[in-house]
Amino acid sequence: MPNTFQNRAEAFAWLSQNDPRAPKAGDPAPDFELSDINGENPVRLSQLCKDKPVALIFGSFT
Repeated sequence: MPNTFQNRAEAFAWLSQNDPRAPKAGDPAPDFELSDINGENPVRLSQLCKDKPVALIFGSFT
């Protein structure tokens, strides 16, 4: 693996060659469950996707 990816395309190219479990472009997102910041109120992705599109945003809020 390179020390640092120079751009997003380079990172995705590496991922597609090295992780066969990774979803491919256009694949549906795998279902998962997350809780709120207090560890309560679990929600599954499949519950949210029933009625409308969902945008997933991950990051550190600390």
